[in-house]
Formats: sequence, structure tokens, C-alpha cells
Amino acid sequence: MSLIPRFLGGRRGNLLEPFSLDVWDPFKDFPFPNFLPPQNSAFVSTRVDWKETPEAHVFEADIPGLKKEEVKVEIQDGKVLQISGERNVEKEDKNDTWHRVERSSGKFLRRFRLPENAKVEQVKASMENGVLTVTLPKEEVKKPDVRAIQISS
Repeated sequence: MSLIPRFLGGRRGNLLEPFSLDVWDPFKDFPFPNFLPPQNSAFVSTRVDWKETPEAHVFEADIPGLKKEEVKVEIQDGKVLQISGERNVEKEDKNDTWHRVERSSGKFLRRFRLPENAKVEQVKASMENGVLTVTLPKEEVKKPDVRAIQISS
């Protein structure tokens, strides 16, 4: 259980995460009516998990319904991972009667400041079943070179 209340971002929130470049939205989890236009609603807040394994930093983003051609993964200035894309609005047919529209459309952009040990020149990205996986291998931690010195008398 997290000691940070959910309204402050919770355990996975961005408020206290040093590598996240996202802007904290204090109202995102409250049940307020959605004041954003439909083209900028839920898709804007694409969820991304970031885990660190002994070998790599792994980012997994939920982007259902997008093709890999509609998603961009970039490394900026060797320090920032940027994941962006756009889902276009479906073409309306004048004969259709819409009863509900919940699937959002529009652009999304997520940015993460990468740690120094990420090998940005070896980044790999793949997409399967609406999940984008970006893997950045880590630099090997060099063990200090320790050399025994003979003490003369």
C-alpha cells in the first residue's frame, strides 16, 4: 500500500517521479464531467508503464486500435524518450445513427527523461495487441579496478 495518497499521484503517479516530463493533473481521477472536447479526451492520457530490469529499461504503452505507422518513437538529444501518435476520427456516414461515442481520437504525446545508463543508440520498439514496447538496454556497470599495492618496509 502506498503512503502517498492517490490524489497526489499515488504510487505510479508523476508528481514525485524524477524522470517523468508529464504535467501533473490534480483532477484526472476525480469524477468531474469531462470539459475537454471529445477529440482531446482519454486518448491524450495514454498510460505508460516503465520498469527497469537488470539489463534494460522497458516502457509499455497502451495504444489500442493504432497501427505501428501511426505511432512515433523518438530519442531527443540523447536524453528524452518521446512516444507520440494520432488516432483519426472515423468518417461519418450520413445514414448512421450514433447512440454513444466513447472511443477517443486525437493526438497523444508522452515524454520521459532517460537515466544516464540507457544505451539510446540500441533502442528497440515493437507493437503487439495494442501495446507498444520500447526497450533501452542499460550500460554495463563497470566494477572498480582494484589493484593491491605492496607496502615496502
